[in-house]
Amino acid sequence: MKRLLYGFIIALCSLVLMGCGKEMTAKEAVADYLENYITLDSHIVEQLDEFVDNEDLTNDQKLLYKEILKKEYSSLTYDIQNERYEKDVAYVTTKINVIDLYNAQQEALKYYNEHIEEFNNDAGIYDKTLFMNYKLKQMKDATKTINYEIEFKVVKNGNDWDVTQLSSEDLEKIHGIYNYKE
Repeated sequence: MKRLLYGFIIALCSLVLMGCGKEMTAKEAVADYLENYITLDSHIVEQLDEFVDNEDLTNDQKLLYKEILKKEYSSLTYDIQNERYEKDVAYVTTKINVIDLYNAQQEALKYYNEHIEEFNNDAGIYDKTLFMNYKLKQMKDATKTINYEIEFKVVKNGNDWDVTQLSSEDLEKIHGIYNYKE
């Protein structure tokens, strides 16, 4: 599921912040960027729906997966720690707190490896649907959170500041799937 989320992450990062009629600081551009997730901005939800609808999941699993990701986004909190300007480029260091979906996925995989037979159908053959139901339930029930630090690069564009595309690693942090155990 992590690899499938990459496509969605890349699509979301294409959402570039533009000024809303007033001149923003780089710090405000980062806050707006993160607030789009927290408030489930229509662009975020649109791309979330499109991503999940293209997944190889049952309809019930798709609904649950959307619910999980919406919970992830709306529970995100952040604290802007520092901003540093170098002409028309700013670096905004931000601490975020998200639900640790990486841990939930790892725990589900661990359980799978220790209880493989539970994910077999009546004929004794592995049934992906059974495991996905279990994994999604673990993700839905996850409450443990984790803190990450992200340094946003923000570029001046006329009177506006635009958050540049984040690295895959930083996007994984926002989505709670960053492999912090490597």
